Amino acid sequence: MHLTWRLMTRLTCLALLFTCALASAKDYPVGDITVQSPWSQALPPSAPTVAAYFVISNHGTFPDRLVSVDTPIAGSAQLHQHLHQDGMMKMQQLDSLQINPEEDAVFAPMSYHVMLLDLRDDAPRAEGEHFPLTLHFEKAGDVTVDVPISRAAP
Repeated sequence: MHLTWRLMTRLTCLALLFTCALASAKDYPVGDITVQSPWSQALPPSAPTVAAYFVISNHGTFPDRLVSVDTPIAGSAQLHQHLHQDGMMKMQQLDSLQINPEEDAVFAPMSYHVMLLDLRDDAPRAEGEHFPLTLHFEKAGDVTVDVPISRAAP
């Protein structure tokens, strides 16, 4: 049952991200890396944290590494991963994430995501608003993406 639940969760995430990719034609290339379909979920005005999602594709012949992220709307931004351990879902912070050649890193609910902590009081949280998010790659360099906010995955 554990394996079936895990497989269904991953397939659902991939289906959501595929839909996102079709809905958003905006790609953000930097070196051999492309960041696609960024989005974040709408939250109440008092929410202290929010997550950001996207797909990273490595079109090169060498691995690259996402080493950090930042945004002016939050005190800090962290790379996270959801893990299923001991019958529970747990969130774990990552120091970095390697993206291998010709592979995608899918950031989606209940998977990899960027956690934005200590949101500024005036940070956008409503559907239709957006914010900048800068991703820092070890080899490709930096790329800033525009993250639209929606009530559900696009």
